[in-house]
Amino acid sequence: MYYFKFSDTEIKKLLSENLVIVCDTNEQENSHILSYFTKKKVKYKKAKIPEGDYTAIITARPEMGIYRDLNFPVAVERKAHINEFIGNLMEETDSRDDIRLIREFQRAKVKGIKMFLMIEEKNGLENIKKGNYRSKFSVKAVLGRLSSIQDLYLSDTIFVPQEEAGFEIFRKLYYGVRNYLKELNPEIAEFDYGIEEDTEGIL
Repeated sequence: MYYFKFSDTEIKKLLSENLVIVCDTNEQENSHILSYFTKKKVKYKKAKIPEGDYTAIITARPEMGIYRDLNFPVAVERKAHINEFIGNLMEETDSRDDIRLIREFQRAKVKGIKMFLMIEEKNGLENIKKGNYRSKFSVKAVLGRLSSIQDLYLSDTIFVPQEEAGFEIFRKLYYGVRNYLKELNPEIAEFDYGIEEDTEGIL
């Protein structure tokens, strides 16, 4: 199994020059996030991602021994507000064993993907506790299912105001990739996220 080994200087260079955020093509109403990336000169591209809404890659750098884009098992699942999240979390099960959102988290866990959940509502958890949401389900039921998926599938759950969403996505992915590079994890050389062909070039 191949090991990548980079110095701290090389890691900084890769993160500065070769880090690209990948945004799922199904993401909607995220112009504020892409605008943040553009403003901060964060490279990004749109592509189909099987789990999560955002992940990150290091693009090929042959002179450093990186002959193809590197995928990393780290992702952010974004929800625009708690009503969207609760609607996904508490939807009726279909003919399969579990609801779509939980199946997605289950697939990510099987692949070893470190998943972060970000909800664009600063006081979202407090609103859930107070029942300030549109759903027929009780506070106890919603908190119970949320707590269960946090324990089973999520590395972190963050509630943020909309204007900080781009920053938080970048922060989680940047340090996720950085830590994998520093830990010299041999599985990175072999890991394939399953990102489909680009629909747009890097922006």
